Amino acid sequence: MKLNREGLKDIEFWLENEIKTPTYDIENTIKNTKETPRWIHFGGGNIFRGFIARLQDELLEKGLDDIGIIAAETFDFDIIDKIYKPYDNLVFSVGLRANGETKKQVLASICDSVKASIREESDFESLKKAFQAPSLQMASFTITEKGYALKDSKGNYFNTVLEDLENGPTKANHAMCITTALLLERFNAGKYPVAIVSMDNCSHNGEKLKASVLDVADKWLEKGFVNQAFIDYISDESKVSFPWSMIDKITPRPAKEIEENLISLGLEEISPVITNKGTFIAPFVNAEIPEYLVIEDNFPNGRPKLEEAGVYFSDRDTVNKSETMKVTTCLNPLHTALAVYGCLLGYDSIAKEMNDNELKKLVEKIGYDEGIKVVVDPKIINPRNFIDEVINERLPNPFIPDSPARIATDTSQKVAIRFGETMKAYIKSPSLDVNALQFIPLAIAGWFRYLLGVDDGLKPFKISDDPMLSDLQEGLKEIKIGNKDSYKGQLKPFLANKVIFGLDLVEAGLSEKIELMFLELIEGSGAVRKTLVKYLD
Repeated sequence: MKLNREGLKDIEFWLENEIKTPTYDIENTIKNTKETPRWIHFGGGNIFRGFIARLQDELLEKGLDDIGIIAAETFDFDIIDKIYKPYDNLVFSVGLRANGETKKQVLASICDSVKASIREESDFESLKKAFQAPSLQMASFTITEKGYALKDSKGNYFNTVLEDLENGPTKANHAMCITTALLLERFNAGKYPVAIVSMDNCSHNGEKLKASVLDVADKWLEKGFVNQAFIDYISDESKVSFPWSMIDKITPRPAKEIEENLISLGLEEISPVITNKGTFIAPFVNAEIPEYLVIEDNFPNGRPKLEEAGVYFSDRDTVNKSETMKVTTCLNPLHTALAVYGCLLGYDSIAKEMNDNELKKLVEKIGYDEGIKVVVDPKIINPRNFIDEVINERLPNPFIPDSPARIATDTSQKVAIRFGETMKAYIKSPSLDVNALQFIPLAIAGWFRYLLGVDDGLKPFKISDDPMLSDLQEGLKEIKIGNKDSYKGQLKPFLANKVIFGLDLVEAGLSEKIELMFLELIEGSGAVRKTLVKYLD
């Protein structure tokens, strides 16, 4: 059986295998989408296919909408040729429950797929036409945080961007320049309102998207490609809005077990491909069941009724609080603690770590005992329920193949948010004592022990990439495991570094505690486990 519109006609096959298929009129939905487009999505990867497209599919199933989504890929055009077009834009969605059960369904809410490139003339024409349509309500994005960046770490424009700024809207190549060029099409067609919505997993995402679009437009104004009226149009939130959002759902790479299961059911040509740009992607998407999407309700031309599919709509402050709750208390700090200790104890899976008595206790203590006391409560999501789900369902899910090594990447860029915000909240609180913190310091000490690059059995392991790695390793290079005298205060300059932690931990009175824990962790072989047992049992 092939995954395409023809294959869907064999109703018996899908029923026999307990695979849910669309009950709405797919052909009619495609026709409506072409005639009156409402939603374009940039970024054709798994978070879109496995989460966002499924939300609209739910509205179509409930009869709350009769128009689908146009998918536009900005980076890896092989995805359109190999994953979208051959399968009639259908997605095979597999929800992975922690008990091993799967929830399988075919989604047909993606009604067209195009390459967002001026080199693809017919595709780009159809994108322009959609942006010129008065009916268009939103253009959404999952292109990763890097997709919004116009400049490198030194503040210089990337070469592609420089060329786009020089050549103007008709020759745009970078995703942000293409977006600005398409907004110019909408402006010229009638100054119609629209929402430009980042759904990427980064804080203040709408702000980042707006800043990049305005930057491009300002440079084009200087060169005479656009006029001031266009700048006024995209700066006016009643015309062009840039709502913020918070998204949370793990959609890992296609799993071998799922592929084998689908083949055993009789599905053909369902295996993953590796594109020329190195994307590992399949006609199916496997993802965890829990999911959260909170969007600032600022849509000047209306929007789909996504609240009927579980999306939270709120004001900007609530979106920000939801993001803060997740990254400073309820998920990300627990992830980082598991990442560094998981690598030290030889784990290759976060789920396996949750069967480890000490590591499970560590994240429970960081979440329930320390973090929850100062959690930012968005009200629309209950923080304690969120942590419960993370600890009891999400982290232990063996079907989500997430590794400690992946999560340990760029830790120096993350600890200020993941641990620093909680420590600062304790300092500000009239009723809490920052020196009472025990488990966040233990996680920080564990990170420094991790940076020595030797596990608890004294075997070397590869430290994950980090922009500060060479500085950190240079500062710690004289420390020898098994020789406490080799420690001569090397952690102090790092602990005092406000850029790393968001505050000076020496000044806060926490450095001595972290140093003592670190000394225990470097006592010798088995010292990591021994230290965890001491503090957690």
